[in-house]
Amino acid sequence: MARKIFGTDGVRGRANTFPMTAEHALKLGAAAGRYFRQDGNDHRVVIGKDTRRSGYMLENALTAGLTSTGMNVFLVGPMPTPAVGLLTRSMRADLGVMISASHNPHYDNGIKFFGPDGFKLSDTAEREIEQLLEGEILPAQPQNIGRAKRIDDARGRYVERVKATFPQGLRLDGLKVVIDCANGAAYKAAPEVLYELGAEVVAIGVSPNGFNINEQCGSTDTALAAETILDHGAHVGICLDGDADRVMVLDETGKVADGDQLMALLASRWSASGRLKGDTLVATVMSNLGLERHLATQGLRLERTAVGDRHVVSAMREGGFNLGGEQSGHIVMTDHATTGDGLLAGLQFLAEMVQTGQPASVLVQQFEPVPQMLQNVRFGAGKQPLNDEAVKQAIAAAEADLGDAGRLLIRKSGTEPLIRVMAECEDDAQLKRVVKSVVDAVEAAV
Repeated sequence: MARKIFGTDGVRGRANTFPMTAEHALKLGAAAGRYFRQDGNDHRVVIGKDTRRSGYMLENALTAGLTSTGMNVFLVGPMPTPAVGLLTRSMRADLGVMISASHNPHYDNGIKFFGPDGFKLSDTAEREIEQLLEGEILPAQPQNIGRAKRIDDARGRYVERVKATFPQGLRLDGLKVVIDCANGAAYKAAPEVLYELGAEVVAIGVSPNGFNINEQCGSTDTALAAETILDHGAHVGICLDGDADRVMVLDETGKVADGDQLMALLASRWSASGRLKGDTLVATVMSNLGLERHLATQGLRLERTAVGDRHVVSAMREGGFNLGGEQSGHIVMTDHATTGDGLLAGLQFLAEMVQTGQPASVLVQQFEPVPQMLQNVRFGAGKQPLNDEAVKQAIAAAEADLGDAGRLLIRKSGTEPLIRVMAECEDDAQLKRVVKSVVDAVEAAV
């Protein structure tokens, strides 16, 4: 049975519009609470959030729903998504909840669930919660209503855990680092980590007001970070998104390295030191063909999954692999974390700079990407453009045009009402032609 409310990364939508209303969040919390309290024993849940204004509303609604079914709630406040996974496991909680729409604008929000192992809930668990949502949710008896407690030192716990992943004996002395926190969840934790490891920190995107998360800053808009690097003569820039589970690295010239380049670097270094399990990197269908070719020259394998870090993590756990991620900057290192952690990945890059003595501009250019073009087409409610016959014909014609010379990927976004059209090939004119043909067809359909 397909999921109705849950998408590729939890529940997401426009704040104060279904399913991101206080009323629905309360019921969703109650359904999740009832799912984890089916045995009648006492249980606990960790709730974190990013810096969106709507986070207050959803946090309170979820807390009410969860406590109404007997769950004890631990509130950790603004906290990166990976920190919620970490704290869920370390605090022996049954459930972790992160209130965030990641890299989306402030007017969106989302609710992500983690299981007791710190990993995101399985599709099966999400379907069962949805089934509970459709019926009447049995509340706890008055004497069994849960409690809510704020955990004041949660950020410090996360900071220490992230620092512990940095190689023993290394420091960041002499490195000037621009850190862009996207006015999001890591606006305090990320600068603290870098400062405590010895870096000279230039922090931007650290003044959240509830509405400026991801606004002209962060991993999806690196122009401000690039400008800051040049203005301050910094050695490197680390750009996080709103919930700090993804990262973009900028070199000393302001040039951006996406997740593919960072994964290529880590895979090569981990393989050389015997740390890369199965000689395999797990990435999605969006990762550049150049990455796959680069790994092959080193005898390493790229295993591709559907888009979404949950699919990457699932393949990693199933195959026993410890490194994976997405071109968009989710880097998953299961030796250290249960989900993508942008700050942790940035630290791994800084460690390579310290250990090799090489500038960021050398380390970020691991392979020559095959030219790739991505265009998004937004569509309205109720539209299913990929079912349109003219769109299907355009896709078939584009695939025939490319043949064996490249790749074409058409998919519906799991987090926004977008059709994503991506193609790769060496011929620039051909690349533009095939993308335009599909985009035109989709636009006509919507």
